[in-house]
Amino acid sequence: MTTTLLKSALLCTNCGIPQDSEYFDVSGFADVPAVNSDAVILARFNLHHQYCGVLEFFSQFSDVFFRDPSQVETPGLQWLLLVNGRPLYPYVDMESILNPWGVGSFGIRLRLPEAARVEFSVRRTGNPALPVKRVGARLSGRYWFSEG
Repeated sequence: MTTTLLKSALLCTNCGIPQDSEYFDVSGFADVPAVNSDAVILARFNLHHQYCGVLEFFSQFSDVFFRDPSQVETPGLQWLLLVNGRPLYPYVDMESILNPWGVGSFGIRLRLPEAARVEFSVRRTGNPALPVKRVGARLSGRYWFSEG
């Protein structure tokens, strides 16, 4: 019983995340991949063995959107948010900028399993209607040691 009390005392009373959690924030940029090529990984974070966490935010960048913020649609490009190689629901088949780079967009709280690999990538599914040449992504969240 003492262990249970000790564990609960170390959790944030508002969010339930351990008070000794650490932050991660990774990003990257790349040229748009060629048609029929593999997806390009723009940002990646690997949790260590016995660590779990929560993805709190992601953002996307395209050079076209940067020049004209009305250009949120990215036909011909598919953005992929993956955990351990699987699409992270509900962020599947994204063909638009949902969370623009540099804008205080919508935060999320998606739990990451122990030793998860989180990746944000983009692939070209056809010829983009807009001349997108550069893309980028950012992932941020928190992680902590999992005693379970």
